[in-house]
Amino acid sequence: MSRPRVGFLGTGWIGRDRMQAMLATGAVEAAAIVDASPEGAAEAQALAPDAKVLHSLEEMLEQGLDGLVIATPSALHAAQAVEALAAGAAVFCQKPLGRSEAEARAVVETAQAADRLLMVDMSYRRTLAAEAVVERIRARALGQVFAAELEFHNAYGPDKPWFFDRALAGGGCLMDLGVHLVDLALWALNFPQVEHVSGALFAHGRPLAETPDSVEDYALAELRLAGGALVRIGCSWHAHAGRDAVIAARFQGTEGGAALHNVAGSFYDLAAEEYAGTSARALASPPDAWGGRQAAHWAQRLAAGERFDPAACEVLATAAVLDRIYAAARQPGR
Repeated sequence: MSRPRVGFLGTGWIGRDRMQAMLATGAVEAAAIVDASPEGAAEAQALAPDAKVLHSLEEMLEQGLDGLVIATPSALHAAQAVEALAAGAAVFCQKPLGRSEAEARAVVETAQAADRLLMVDMSYRRTLAAEAVVERIRARALGQVFAAELEFHNAYGPDKPWFFDRALAGGGCLMDLGVHLVDLALWALNFPQVEHVSGALFAHGRPLAETPDSVEDYALAELRLAGGALVRIGCSWHAHAGRDAVIAARFQGTEGGAALHNVAGSFYDLAAEEYAGTSARALASPPDAWGGRQAAHWAQRLAAGERFDPAACEVLATAAVLDRIYAAARQPGR
């Protein structure tokens, strides 16, 4: 039985990392590569010597691909995904799927109409630490979760200029890092209705409403969920954090607590614990090679012949929350 033929659109370091994870499963074949950088394309082809290096998405889709992996600038994701899905290719896309809920919805609706597998690389869901914490929440070991605090502060900033262009990126650190936090919170709590959203965004210390041509480098938000639970989100680029990164997700329940956090400032090493009063019990600890796990899962599902999964709609809830945070923070006087 032949393996699904997959194209890789955008082969920077994330694109190549996800490509390597997919190929390592043996489930798919790399058939085509497109990247704006000849060097990036060449590095990707070194991972898959038989793949054709092409020059456009249109050329890729002429190859009759079974799937497409999108790792291009955020402004391109939705249109490229819609085009690929309409042509009959399944899609695995880097986050965000769209710069707004409307863009993301257009992709999801196209995937549903075409009956093609669609997944977004919400990679932190696939960490052992996140899975362990969510298992305890869903087993009701914490009782009723009534509060959560999630943060992702990065001592550095993106290394591509397009991240700082609102038209291309859709937003700043909230779109880049906060999307993972909102997704983790809603996923962990089984996507409850979000009844109220407030937020404050800053660019170089000034409210974003005062610098409309900028993207935020510091974001704070608060979500009030159905049932009364409160979720607080914080993220930033170029953080004065005393370490490379601060990553954490803490959940408080009526019977206990649980949290995941990065270890010694690492971007990759994550641990998780469960708490009862002053006692703590380890749930997960590094090492954990999680970066390409979501990508590998998509490849295996594609090879198994899976079609549209309604779970793809979950990305719309996250996108809608981001829209509401941006709308609240961009109001004059905030």
